[in-house]
Amino acid sequence: MIDLKLKRPDVDVIDELISRAFEEDIRDGDITTNAIIGEDQQAAAVWQAKESGIIAGLDIARAVFKALDPELEWHPRVEDGDRVEIGQDIVEMEGTCRAILTAERTALNLAQRLSGIATKTHQLVEAIADYPTKILDTRKTVPGLRQLDKYAVSAGGGTNHRMGLFDMALIKDNHIVAAGGIVSAVELVRAQHPEVQIEVETTSLEEVRKALEAGADMIMLDNMNTQMMREAVNLIGEKAKTEASGNITLKRIKEVAETGVAYISVGALTHSVKAFDISQRLSKIYQK
Repeated sequence: MIDLKLKRPDVDVIDELISRAFEEDIRDGDITTNAIIGEDQQAAAVWQAKESGIIAGLDIARAVFKALDPELEWHPRVEDGDRVEIGQDIVEMEGTCRAILTAERTALNLAQRLSGIATKTHQLVEAIADYPTKILDTRKTVPGLRQLDKYAVSAGGGTNHRMGLFDMALIKDNHIVAAGGIVSAVELVRAQHPEVQIEVETTSLEEVRKALEAGADMIMLDNMNTQMMREAVNLIGEKAKTEASGNITLKRIKEVAETGVAYISVGALTHSVKAFDISQRLSKIYQK
């Protein structure tokens, strides 16, 4: 549902994800670490930012390490949503050396992905900070990681769109073809689900008029040029919420916001993630 501010992902979702990740990466054991590091060896380690950006996923990373060492001490120096600069310490930890090394890649993979999403989101949010327009995510997430990806968007200052196909109706081009038109598509959904918000994808002013006629709650202005989008926003007025979608880049986003749209959705937030660069290094090794 639009404007849902996603809280941290469900514990059971995180636990299941960690279990699958460990099965994929560790299975019967970490051959290298177990051959070199003794069971009783302890270690301290630090995560350091190798670039500037927004951090997200620290609680999830902590859960990864804790799954192998429940007694591990975790001391974050920042919180999710905070900005860090190059060289800044993100978290310090202390526990069994084997757990710290074996869990390293899984924890970093998750935190780097989520921090990359948060950083990209923050860049777009800041670019249109002078406008009331909000940045939306999409369903273009890695299957199984949606809660995490959308949480990262919110950590970066973005707004979560629908979680899935089950909590909002979004009538797209193929639905319109199958239903025989926008009005009939809206009527069919409304008849079966009168309680849900209905959004309609449009690509022309004529389709916008049809969506208004059908009583859509929200109208997507898909791949429209800036002039057509401005005309569509004026046509819609306060009759429905508006969302711009398609061909949204950092360079173009300000001119899109200037049209007066309420939301701008950006699939690239989650489908084209550049991982945020974080390093882990041991600062101390000692015998328990």
